[in-house]
This record gives sequence, C-alpha cells and structure tokens, in this order.
Amino acid sequence: MKNYTVRKLLNHEYKKWLLKKHYAKRLPFISYGYGLVDENYNILGVCTFGTPVSRLLNNGYCLFNNYKVKTLELNRLVMNSNQEKNLLSYFLSSCLKLLPKPLAIISYADPSNNHNGYIYQATNWIYTGLSQQRLDKINIKDKNLHSRNVKNNNIIKISRVQKHRYLYLLGNKTQKKEMLRDLKYKHLDYPKGNNINYECIDIDMKIQPELFSF
Repeated sequence: MKNYTVRKLLNHEYKKWLLKKHYAKRLPFISYGYGLVDENYNILGVCTFGTPVSRLLNNGYCLFNNYKVKTLELNRLVMNSNQEKNLLSYFLSSCLKLLPKPLAIISYADPSNNHNGYIYQATNWIYTGLSQQRLDKINIKDKNLHSRNVKNNNIIKISRVQKHRYLYLLGNKTQKKEMLRDLKYKHLDYPKGNNINYECIDIDMKIQPELFSF
C-alpha cells in the first residue's frame, strides 16, 4: 500500500463525501475525519469518528463495569468503487492508529442495509451482539430527519432495526487488558450473511498538496 497515505481532512472535504455518497445523506457529529489519498492527491475514501449518539456511551459507561475511558463512534466509512483488494482494511487500520489513546470505539453494521460488518471482522474488532431494541420517531413530512431533531406532532413511532455492534479498544497493553477484563459484553462469534453494496456515485476530489508534510 506504498502508493497511499491517510490524512486528516478539512471539514468541507469530508462533508461533500458524506452528503453525496453515504446512504444516510446527513452529517453526524464528527471529531476526526480522515481521507485515503493516492499518489496523485485523489481522495479515494473517507472515515469519520465522533461522539456517540447515545450519551450513555460517553466515558465508557454502558461498555464497562467500572473502567472510564473516552468513547468515540466510527460513524461513517465510505470508499470509491473498484479499488484494489484489502485497501479498505488498510484505510481503516491506518485511521485507528491516528486516533488518541486510550480510547474505546464503537460502531454498528446495519442489517437493513445488507451490512454485516465484514470490514470490522477483517480488522479484528470485538463483536458484542445486537444493539438494544428501540423506537424511532419518524417525521412523516421529512423521513430523513433524525428523531433527535423532530419538534412537532407530525411523527409516528416505529421499531428500530437492531444493528450489529462492534467494539475496538485502543491503548497500551495494560490499558487494553484492563478494558477487556472490565468489559460488560461477551465476545461473540462474528455474524455472517450476504453483503449487498448500495448504489452510489463516486466522488472526484483532490486533497490540497500543501496539507502534506514530508
């Protein structure tokens, strides 16, 4: 993978990618945004991390019994089509190395969008089962509006599809051992199934060369 680098992106760079390419078509809260960049400065993929939607996950609450650690959610991971084999795994692994430590990272794979989390399996995340059953508020006038933003009575409640929940622990050997020992969830076997890629456009964008440091 010597022809590729992973770099921090400017806000406008990852925003265009996520709004035009990701199936959710909305921006989550983002603390760190990274891009996979080739030798010609083309951005080939975007990965972002931010504060988990559930406040109960902050500082490791709900993940650990007593251990306190900053918690982020991997909330977007997208790449242009027809890339070489294992490039996505390289990209995600490189992003994880750039994050501060210690850290607990949670992410979800959505079965309703035919995702089983194979990229997390390929990069050795811990599978902890399905997310809790919840009800979502859906604005019947704007179905893309997140339930947290609904402020009127034009809503219905539906059961949210339970998602596959994955966890990745960052830290030195001692910190990771302590987190594993105190983890509330059991390590479960990885789920299997047929992944189906959704149709989306590829993004043609270059990173500014001056952002690189050699």
